[in-house]
Amino acid sequence: MYSTILTTIENGTCIITINRPDKMNALNKDVVTDLGHALEEVYTNSEIRSAIITGAGEKAFVAGADITEFLSLDKEGGSALAKKGRVNVFDKIEHCPKPVIAAVNGFSLGGGCELAMACHFRVASTNAKFGQPEVNLGLIPGYGGTQRLTKLIGKGKAMELMMTADMIGADEAKILGLVNYVVPIEELLPKAKEILQKIHTKAPIAIANIIASVNEAGNCDPGGFDNEISRFGDCFATEDMKEGAHAFLEKRKPVFKGK
Repeated sequence: MYSTILTTIENGTCIITINRPDKMNALNKDVVTDLGHALEEVYTNSEIRSAIITGAGEKAFVAGADITEFLSLDKEGGSALAKKGRVNVFDKIEHCPKPVIAAVNGFSLGGGCELAMACHFRVASTNAKFGQPEVNLGLIPGYGGTQRLTKLIGKGKAMELMMTADMIGADEAKILGLVNYVVPIEELLPKAKEILQKIHTKAPIAIANIIASVNEAGNCDPGGFDNEISRFGDCFATEDMKEGAHAFLEKRKPVFKGK
């Protein structure tokens, strides 16, 4: 079905693996197209409760973009490339109503770092490296990296990393708040799956509303507080809210159905 990615569904989680290990899983037009289609499946397939995005092999999550595709682009072409990727993939990940975790298994540079940051949160292997080295090419991040990195780690450090093109390791990334967990590479996917299996026990509609509300907070949306009130009210109209309340009072585990 796809030429550059692999997908499997395990216990309600769609595992999307970028499969270009000989190219350090670099992003190109085909990868962006395949990721867009895979995300449509995540959105629409009721059997899928969550997703993990990772890279093939143990060297790279995504070590940047395929620079050979840049050589023929002018101003309009560069803008179109960035817009297509951001709208069709990166923004779609960020706004997915189902949780999406990046399992970062090595170099996460340029577009790869932007891809990881678009996910709702990140788990990294001990050998992971993060960076936005676009300035070395006379460019800036184009898939939302200037915005997401600043929101995640703060203006000063984001400025430094993007202007120096320096890489940081997994431990520093965790200290900065860029990743949630750092684990040995053999524990990377199991850790991401463990987190998602816990999330699967929660009410799906509430999870979707949390994602939407936290995204608004991250984007400094002035309507975030009022939208939280509206979504809080919406939850009272769900069967899951009634089930959760009854389960709490009856001292049992709730069984949520996403209704």
